[in-house]
Amino acid sequence: MMTSLNERLRDRRLDAAPTRSQSIAFGASGFPTQLMAQTFSAFVVYFYVSHLAVPAAWVAAAMIAHGILNAVLNPVVGALSDRLRTPWGRRIPWIGLGIVPLVVAFALVWMPPELPAVGLIVWFLVVVAVYDVAFVVVVLNISALFPEIFRTTEERARGNVPRQIFAILGMVLGTAGAPALYSMLGWPGMAIVLAVVCFVLLVWSFFGGMIERRVPEASSEAMRWGDQLKYTFRNRAFVPYVLGSLFVQTSIAVILAALPFYVRYSLHAPEGEGSLLLGAIFVTAIPSIVLWSAVVRRTSPRTAVLWSVAVFGVAVLGYLAPSNVLGAALVGIGVGVGVGGLLQLLEVMLAQIIDEDAVRTGHRREGAYFGVNGFVVRGSVVLQAIVAAVVLTASGFDATLDDAQPDSVDGGIRLMLAVIPL
Repeated sequence: MMTSLNERLRDRRLDAAPTRSQSIAFGASGFPTQLMAQTFSAFVVYFYVSHLAVPAAWVAAAMIAHGILNAVLNPVVGALSDRLRTPWGRRIPWIGLGIVPLVVAFALVWMPPELPAVGLIVWFLVVVAVYDVAFVVVVLNISALFPEIFRTTEERARGNVPRQIFAILGMVLGTAGAPALYSMLGWPGMAIVLAVVCFVLLVWSFFGGMIERRVPEASSEAMRWGDQLKYTFRNRAFVPYVLGSLFVQTSIAVILAALPFYVRYSLHAPEGEGSLLLGAIFVTAIPSIVLWSAVVRRTSPRTAVLWSVAVFGVAVLGYLAPSNVLGAALVGIGVGVGVGGLLQLLEVMLAQIIDEDAVRTGHRREGAYFGVNGFVVRGSVVLQAIVAAVVLTASGFDATLDDAQPDSVDGGIRLMLAVIPL
């Protein structure tokens, strides 16, 4: 049976445009990867500090180590993936071998044994290191498959729609569904349920939609490490792209970080109503993905990205005006249109850059490009933290004053939410 499975994986190759069912199955991978990423980023610090009573400074140091490891892994795994040669392809073995460690490590993050604080932080560091390695291995190689499975701008515009819709649904469940699950089932129960859901969807996506093409031998030859770096950073299209991608991701991160402050200290509304503002963005982003898919098919990836950036930038300025949650939610609808475009188009644009690189160098190097992109974009976490710290400090924010903040805090928060992203 194992031999038969190996043969099926080895022999299947994509020679034409993917079918609709293959596109949907490939896109389903967006749900579990975003679900795990959002649940981890939103709740892991709270879980270890508040629930397990691990000192906050220890957890902060562990999170810095997590961020550094994740950033470094991206270009390394990307370059290794480009160089791998097996009968089953370059990307498929990485993904197939990484799925089980990924979901198991994700579950174990939330299921530590009873240990003292020192033991818990060691558990955190070890389990999260396994999670980081597996996450980068699986997600980067899925991303590297995208330009290979979908070859033209039209195929990519259509094929990326289900993936981004699944991804947004995963983001929503990761931020809104996880608290409901751990309140009902406890943290271990939440971990098991989410891990099972992620495993099922990843297996469906793996067998139903992840199929490599027959790449000509010359274009799949391993490029020397020095040439990898030289051709990547000399690419005049890629360097401005990756810097733009960094700032786009930073802008979105700043908005998500500023919204809770905006709700409480600018709109003077209950903290729970922040979910309405997030909902307005994400619910609007889903149908707008279809809209931007049509736009890119009628223009070009570059033009469509610039238009989506313009919509996003103008829309966020609307957060300067509202005095209540309803007004801010209406602004969020416009922001969601821009966010949907950015989610849909950035990878389509990068795929075109990779195509042009392949024509120039004779090598398909999706792994290297997505790896370097992942490394650079991780800087958005640092930039977002710097922006929040500088703005809140400069505006006179003092947590001990509770809701009695000086008027300058409202102005600073609106600046952080509306002007800095633009």
